[in-house]
Amino acid sequence: MVRTPRKERPIVSTTVIEGAALNAADRCDRCGAQAYVRVTLAAGGELLFCAHHGKLHADKLKQVALQIHDETERLG
Repeated sequence: MVRTPRKERPIVSTTVIEGAALNAADRCDRCGAQAYVRVTLAAGGELLFCAHHGKLHADKLKQVALQIHDETERLG
């Protein structure tokens, strides 16, 4: 039996867009309202908050966050 050499698979990469804009489908993890704040945790994972809960928990979030993406200025 003669085997033909295997073709190498192409390299596939995935690009992660940092700070992608939040949209109407993004909901607050606390109350379910539209999210305007995304918190990337230093321990891994992320949390989404409405403007109210983002502000309410801001001090604690700053202690555990790797990054805070805040779009509350969109509320005008």
